[in-house]
Amino acid sequence: MNTITIPSLLEGFTNTSSKIGTATTGQGIYLIDGELAIRDGENLCPGCGAKMHSHDVYHTMLRHIPFGGILSAVRFDRRRYECPACGRKMMQGVSFQADGHRITGQLRSCCRDLLAMGLTNKKVATITGLGRNVVKAIDMERLQEKYCEADGKTWRKPDETPSVIGIDEFKLHDGHQYATVILSMETGHVLYLARGKKKQAVYDFIDFAGEEWMDHVEAVCCDMNSDFQDAFEERCIHIQCVFDYFHIKKNFNDKVISEVRKEEQRRLLNEGKAKEAESLKKSKFILTSSRSTLEKGKPEQLERYELLIKENRLLFMADLVKEKLSCAYSMKNEPEMAEEIIGIINLCRETRNKHFKWFANLLENHFEGIIAHATYHISSGKVEGTNNLIKTLRRQAYGLPDDDCFFLKIFDSSRQTYISNPKSPKICD
Repeated sequence: MNTITIPSLLEGFTNTSSKIGTATTGQGIYLIDGELAIRDGENLCPGCGAKMHSHDVYHTMLRHIPFGGILSAVRFDRRRYECPACGRKMMQGVSFQADGHRITGQLRSCCRDLLAMGLTNKKVATITGLGRNVVKAIDMERLQEKYCEADGKTWRKPDETPSVIGIDEFKLHDGHQYATVILSMETGHVLYLARGKKKQAVYDFIDFAGEEWMDHVEAVCCDMNSDFQDAFEERCIHIQCVFDYFHIKKNFNDKVISEVRKEEQRRLLNEGKAKEAESLKKSKFILTSSRSTLEKGKPEQLERYELLIKENRLLFMADLVKEKLSCAYSMKNEPEMAEEIIGIINLCRETRNKHFKWFANLLENHFEGIIAHATYHISSGKVEGTNNLIKTLRRQAYGLPDDDCFFLKIFDSSRQTYISNPKSPKICD
């Protein structure tokens, strides 16, 4: 082994010699040997005050901050003290050791900084050479300090009072296990997480935040989940549920256009019109896209779309409903939007098609939440973005079975700022 000299930056530790070795993982490691100084009053018995004698030593090694791509560790002897008067025994203290871990406090701070930057536990473990369980424990300690009370389990109440919040469910585990996320629509910060996607999740959030905090909330952006809507109407009648364009359009595309297309294709085949049925194949994207999207795409797509709606009455009605929905959701006056939505409902019923009738019933059952969009004009963009964030966290960590750790990671990630393509500083001549 080669002998090198490394200056010590640890309080009470004097580096006497250093060597380059190999860790059990095969990585290079600096072994920093030294001596631990005796602090003033450290050898006095805390029981009787008599001077204690050193009767043995304990060989100690603590992992330290890696540098130059190589791991490091400090090695020294700790004294075992024994009181000749009362027989009490104690170990010499190490001021630079992190509580609960066989690492230095500097390495613990380095781990916390790397985790706060958004690096995954696995990546931090690779950089520092620590075990993933040790990194997870440091991360949990960091997150609990930021988002939990002193007990480390109870979440702190939101320190912001948004006027609009968003709510949605996401997959927690396989086997139809879901969780509910509630966030501020103004900042995108996650405010609350709960297992399940039923009314109880909303009830627990209201109890957690308190009635005074809920008084500041005017509206909640949600999907067509009736449990969320009913829960807010039961406990906070002043809060208006708002259903945005994305969910209405998605329901129309999936439950109406897609089903009508398949039924029309089967009908044409039964009538012996194979050529007409063939024209409906691979047309889902074209039929569910808006006209403006098709105009920006290939010219043949728009031509095919025009031909399809010209030859089929139901597809023509679907095109008309799509345009009216887009027009309705651009309005900023509730009476005008209500009139437009009522016109769409009547139009759907006139087709006498079961799928259009289903959509008409959907609009009627969620009428107030739909026209409320004219007042609040909000979308579920931040909610869907948070769902993507949750999926990314789970994928990067190759699964997070610990729900408490997973929830705290979601809290933290929603508060990290993201800068897309930062501009380089200008170079002065």
